[in-house]
Amino acid sequence: MTRLAPDAYLSAIRSESARFREVLAACDPDARVPACPDWDAADLLWHLATVQRWWAEVVGARPSQPEEVEPERPGSYAELLEAFDRWSADLVTALEAADPGEEAWNWSDDHTVGFILRRQAHEALVHRVDAEQTAGAGSDVDAPLAADGVHECLGVMYGGMPPWGAWEPEEATVRVDVTDTGDAFWLRFGTFSGTDPDSGRSYADEEDFHVVEAPEDADVEPDVVVDGTAAALDLWLWDRADDTGIAVAGDPDVLRRFRAIVGSPIN
Repeated sequence: MTRLAPDAYLSAIRSESARFREVLAACDPDARVPACPDWDAADLLWHLATVQRWWAEVVGARPSQPEEVEPERPGSYAELLEAFDRWSADLVTALEAADPGEEAWNWSDDHTVGFILRRQAHEALVHRVDAEQTAGAGSDVDAPLAADGVHECLGVMYGGMPPWGAWEPEEATVRVDVTDTGDAFWLRFGTFSGTDPDSGRSYADEEDFHVVEAPEDADVEPDVVVDGTAAALDLWLWDRADDTGIAVAGDPDVLRRFRAIVGSPIN
């Protein structure tokens, strides 16, 4: 599900990538990345460069999945910046030439270019924040983009379900209110089961939640309400900020279950 216009996602990829590059160009290559302490600035730069390279190849090869070949990492920071410039431009060029509704391979159940547009906008946003935190810099986060990021994080990164899985809904619900955009996202808890055909790993009755439509009865209240600004919620869910500015109210047990899910790492 996409919530912003394709041009908005493409504009975000351009602007967030440009800010990411601007910050890291002036950063100490050995500076540590707070959210990813195993990485330094050079590792962060290489990560987003290779991510954008890969998805440019995916869009170019649509609808087939291209062969994944690991590029050789340049030896100098200047060469890393050059690689990022080239591959980031390749991604924008590929997306500009593609219809968002076209079929394209990706790991979700939404095999469209539109999914890649949305995912890469938020990938660039999160890593732009990483770059700023690494360099001790800062700038604003666009509220509509961040609100969309809250929805994507809850609905795709935490609440997505692969086609080989099954989900059994339960009664408990949470509503996440985005105070500066007026968005409200309802979550319903349930249990997930299935066996991954690629890894062979089986899951049995694992608790998770799905984003669901708001109840038709406007008087129905959720068990827990979580609220904050779009930026505060998005960065908190991505573990790029603490819960300062996040307010919670409701059933303590349901809140504990919600925090357990969003506190787990995003693969």
